[in-house]
Amino acid sequence: MSDILRNAVEKRRKKLIEKLIAFNVYKKEDKHLFELSLTELESEYRRFQSQSHPHGDFGSLKMISYKSQQ
Repeated sequence: MSDILRNAVEKRRKKLIEKLIAFNVYKKEDKHLFELSLTELESEYRRFQSQSHPHGDFGSLKMISYKSQQ
């Protein structure tokens, strides 16, 4: 059972690291992302997510206007 939990934690850490890198975050203070705990990564991700505009670049819908060709 502990292997399942360990694998789930590691998978979640990797996903959060990928998301933070998308925000151009590579370090927190003097530590690299891979050195942070899951709790620290979740906290950092929440901080960046709350600061980003909901219609910004990450995961937002973009309206595109197509002009008809005549």
